[in-house]
Formats: sequence, C-alpha cells, structure tokens
Amino acid sequence: MTTPDPDPRPVASKRNATAARAGDTAAARLKERIYATITLVAVVVTLAEAEATDHAEAALTVASTALGVWLATLVADEQAHRAMSGRGASRAEIRTAMYVSSPLLLSAAGPLVLIGMSAMGVMVLVTALLISAVVEVASLFLLGWQTGLRMGNGPLSAVVSGLLDTAIGAFVVAVKLLAGH
Repeated sequence: MTTPDPDPRPVASKRNATAARAGDTAAARLKERIYATITLVAVVVTLAEAEATDHAEAALTVASTALGVWLATLVADEQAHRAMSGRGASRAEIRTAMYVSSPLLLSAAGPLVLIGMSAMGVMVLVTALLISAVVEVASLFLLGWQTGLRMGNGPLSAVVSGLLDTAIGAFVVAVKLLAGH
C-alpha cells in the first residue's frame, strides 16, 4: 500500500501567516538577531562618538532602542497578520511572534554588561561602547560563519559568509563615523 502524496498546498494557518509565524523559526530568529545587532552597532557607535559620560543614559538608550525595535516588530507583525488573514492573532501566534522576535532584546545584553562594567570603574564609558561595537561586529562574523557552515559548502564558504556579514557591520560603523552623528 502506498501513501498518498502530501497536499502541496500550505495549511490554512501557514497560508495566512506573516513572516515571523511562517517557515523556519530558527531562520526568522537569526534574521531578527542580525537586524538587532546592526541596529545596536549604530547606537553604540553614536553614543561613543558623542562621548557619552552618563552611564545611566547610555544604558537607557541601548535598552530602549532594543525594546522599541522589539515592540515595533511585534506591532508590524500583528498588522501584517491582520492584513493577510483578516483576523487578529491567537495567543499561540502571539507567543510565536514574541519568541521569534526575542533576539531583538537579547542583542542589548552585551552592550549593557559593558556599560555596567564601565559604571563600576573597570573602564571609561567610551571604551565600553567601542568594545561593544567591536563585539557586535564580531558576532555578525560568527552568525555569518554559522550560516555558511549550515549551507554545507565547507569552511571556506563559512568564512566568506562571516566576512560578508562583518563587512556589513563595518560599513554601518564607517557610515556612523563619517556622518559625524
């Protein structure tokens, strides 16, 4: 006895799902992490360039940026869901959207830890912010490298993928420094 071919049409929930709810959750979370990392690189470079001296203000700026982008993502996801499905999201769909977008919040952890270390006198704030930018750009390399490995094209492909992501981060830093704000 043979099993029938699966229906090639997507199930109703996926047919009407928005990007954060459809497809591969890991890929969607990776997308959010890369987006958040690039955003926070721009924020910490801007703070460093302004030679911020107030630790609380720097921490609040980083945290509110991450929170604001996360909330904006949830609102945009819900609006897109309503437009595509004609209904509001269920609790399960909201939980999925929150899970998928949570890397937007997690990306603020490194800069906040370094700002906290600076507040304890381990280093000056500008140094903490610049180290944060370097760490965030390095994390872009690691994310790209992991992606390259998962593609299965070997270690050289992984390094190239990592370097491309690093170049994007470095470009953001260069633009912020050249723009002067």
